[in-house]
Amino acid sequence: MLNTEMLKYIIIGTGIIFAIVVVIYLILVKKMGKSEYRQMKKLQEGTKADAFSMDILYQKLYLHYMKTPFIKRYLYKLRRRLEILNIDDEYTTRKDSARILSKAILILIPVIVITVLITHKNFLLMSILLIFELFIVDTLVDGMVDKIDNNLLKEQIDFFAEIRHAYHEYNMVEEAIYQVSLDDEKSVSRQGEKIYEILISDDPETELEKYYDIAPNSYLKEFAGISYLTQEFGDREEDGSSLYLKNVDNITQEMQIEILKRDKLNYVFQSLAFISIAPVLLLEPLKSWSVSNFTFTQSFYNGKLGMIVQILIVILTVVSYIMTRKLKDNGGVQVEISTNNHPWQEKVYKNPLFKRIINLFIPKPGSKDYRKMQKLLKDSASKSKMEWVYINRIGLAILTFFGTILLFAQLHRVAINYVYTEPTTETVVLGTLSETNQRKADELTQQDNYFLDKFKGKLDTTQEDIEEAMPKSPYYEEGDENIPTDAERILEKLKVVNSEYMQWFEVLLAILFALAGYMAPVLMMIFQKKMRQMEMENEVMQFQTIIVMLMKIERVNVEMILEWLERYSNIFREPISRCVNNYEAGAWEALEELKNSVTNQDMIRIVESLQAAVEKIPIREAFDELDADRDYHKEKRKEANNILISRKGLIGKGVGFAPMICLFVGYLIIPLVVIGITSMSDAFSQMGA
Repeated sequence: MLNTEMLKYIIIGTGIIFAIVVVIYLILVKKMGKSEYRQMKKLQEGTKADAFSMDILYQKLYLHYMKTPFIKRYLYKLRRRLEILNIDDEYTTRKDSARILSKAILILIPVIVITVLITHKNFLLMSILLIFELFIVDTLVDGMVDKIDNNLLKEQIDFFAEIRHAYHEYNMVEEAIYQVSLDDEKSVSRQGEKIYEILISDDPETELEKYYDIAPNSYLKEFAGISYLTQEFGDREEDGSSLYLKNVDNITQEMQIEILKRDKLNYVFQSLAFISIAPVLLLEPLKSWSVSNFTFTQSFYNGKLGMIVQILIVILTVVSYIMTRKLKDNGGVQVEISTNNHPWQEKVYKNPLFKRIINLFIPKPGSKDYRKMQKLLKDSASKSKMEWVYINRIGLAILTFFGTILLFAQLHRVAINYVYTEPTTETVVLGTLSETNQRKADELTQQDNYFLDKFKGKLDTTQEDIEEAMPKSPYYEEGDENIPTDAERILEKLKVVNSEYMQWFEVLLAILFALAGYMAPVLMMIFQKKMRQMEMENEVMQFQTIIVMLMKIERVNVEMILEWLERYSNIFREPISRCVNNYEAGAWEALEELKNSVTNQDMIRIVESLQAAVEKIPIREAFDELDADRDYHKEKRKEANNILISRKGLIGKGVGFAPMICLFVGYLIIPLVVIGITSMSDAFSQMGA
């Protein structure tokens, strides 16, 4: 348990933070009453702006964040994601960016203060925790953005339902979209306005291609594409109802399945991320509790072994945290949206000296290793170039090597420091020392330190040398009966102090850890590849839905279907893109190459049906079984999602709880049991002697 002094510091720190927040709030309110705010009110004629406006506060905070160096860079990263959701709405993008970032900062500041107060005596652990807390806040920010994305998806359900009613009334695609998009309060209305502008533009096909690049999700892409095809080729009745509305219903069903999937994933993983990081936050409190209640564990927690276990738990926690985030991934496996085409890796590679060194590690183009790495980059949907990957690998290896060397140096320092500060008792103590005995133990430690300083660094020191020096010190007299016993104890301490220096096997371990760091980016891509393979069946079922929508539209051909599949593909993007590029040279041959490059049986059947539609039968007949088995495929997709979520949840629970299990077993139970049994054995041995 935390002592009273520590609790006092925490309460004082929290009070200071609260006072700072109140002061900042009052300053901002005061500034909003000055000239800038009055000018804004003049521009808003006919409106009432007397009350405090959070929207205006966020706009002003956004401008302040833009002037802050570190926050500015993170703000750009955040707004890039929000720009996709708030299409052509700079005001909302700024407001959401400032709101999310402000919440993150308000959460981060108290956590940092509490961390510093709890771990101020352990600088290494404090540094690790402070860095790690930045990742925690990043998770919270991603969660806030995902919430906006999920709300948009749910709004689309109502939006499409209103499209149905408007289409019945106006019988025109663009007019129905325009009428439904008049509701400015919904985020999806901005997407509807954009689609309406595309449909009435002079070149809707070109504008539609541009929209595909910025649409927030694939369902809006599908809706925009189907709306354009219906406007271009006309609508017709299918089984007594509008084909356009049937396709909108198909998209709606896809969204409902996706929303259920996301909700279930959120439920399964809602606390796993925090469970995976909790052990790091509990290391110091658990150590304080154990040492205060079981004094004999000091040798473990304050020594080198305890620090090694701490570091291993921190490393395991970081790995578990990253893997848990990858497993959750609400929207499936999506290609990252990045506008940074010139990252720091590219700048490093432009340096002639660094370029020459990095090229030594990159496999030669055309070699087996080069093709293998290229395939891994594609399979994992990595946006990095080959050169960037190897810069990351080399950089991580160098950092790991020097970090390990520094860590070993710190471990040696901790071991020596423990010898110099550990209370020295002449008998084994199982309980807590009394105040008098504690004072005597500290005095005995200071007495031993006198001789340690005298003989430190002299590796050939013997017990006789120490015994000879003892009478010449202010602590012993000639003929003192304690000299042999104390000399033996001091020699044991001296051996520890003199042995704590960098050794060859530690350099070897640093090299091995550096190799592990060198392989880490590749292992992460392999993990990402496995996650993508888990999503493979889900993507094929989405292809089936797209084909069902397109197959009944007049003038749709195989090439158009392939273009649509390429547009919505993720896992199969590479082979489908190659097929589209080679289609003009030979349709059958291009499809045959596509079929040979995939292994999923349902995907192979789709390609075979496309081959049949190229030369033999109409598209509608080629995919007739998809329409006939529509209900079956829908239920199959739901079941596939349930299996996927169960599998991810099982892996996630194992990964997420691993650090917590290691914390209580490896950092609490085992030290208590092993050290307790050893101490009792030593005590009984002394009693029997």
